Amino acid sequence: MDRKPYVFIIEDVPEISSLVSTYLTKADMETKVFQTAEDAMEKLSVDNFPDLFILDLNLPGMSGFDFLEKMKEKYSRHIPVIIVSARDSDEDIIKGLGYGADEFVTKPFSPKVLVARVQAYLRRLQDKNAATEEAVYFGDFVLLLNSNVLKKGQKKVPLSVKEYAVLEFLIKNAGNTLSPEKIYSSIWQSQFGDITAVAVYIQRLRKKIEEDPGNPRFIKTEFGQGYIFPKEELK
Repeated sequence: MDRKPYVFIIEDVPEISSLVSTYLTKADMETKVFQTAEDAMEKLSVDNFPDLFILDLNLPGMSGFDFLEKMKEKYSRHIPVIIVSARDSDEDIIKGLGYGADEFVTKPFSPKVLVARVQAYLRRLQDKNAATEEAVYFGDFVLLLNSNVLKKGQKKVPLSVKEYAVLEFLIKNAGNTLSPEKIYSSIWQSQFGDITAVAVYIQRLRKKIEEDPGNPRFIKTEFGQGYIFPKEELK
């Protein structure tokens, strides 16, 4: 993971949420604390997805169980959830796991042990993602299609969302000449707009991946037709 793990803590007791947040921060993670499940769900609605949830069950308003159920209904992606609750009956544990939680920790708990569980789960998740990562290689670069990341060696190449989308589209259509109109309608999802944006993003990409942007190796121009990523450049 090239950035710090990001954890949502949904806990209505400030002393507990502050304690958990402090320990996770010391373990080099970023945290966001919510006192209600509604606030956390609202944050998710702007695509601000964490790497993991720490979730209490007894919350004001929407319960932890309701939160799990609504999240499963609304989002197709799975976000790991560790329930931390004073409710420790077999029924509650079975219900929590059945609603999609990954682990159940009962209160009182050791903050150090909770951090170790979070780290272990994120490590397993990272190893799993790495094992299933679809990658495309060209030159000294690797494009990680599952992670939407471009790397040169072990170093991440910073790309905007649109830069990545244009590069991925060219690579997935390697060997085919793509007109600016085709690229624009596919990436910008519109038939109308400022089509010169395509040339702007092509130039930005060339500055980041070409040794000589004026004489490109990977993103070539077919004059009067469009752009092409030579298929032979893919490894």
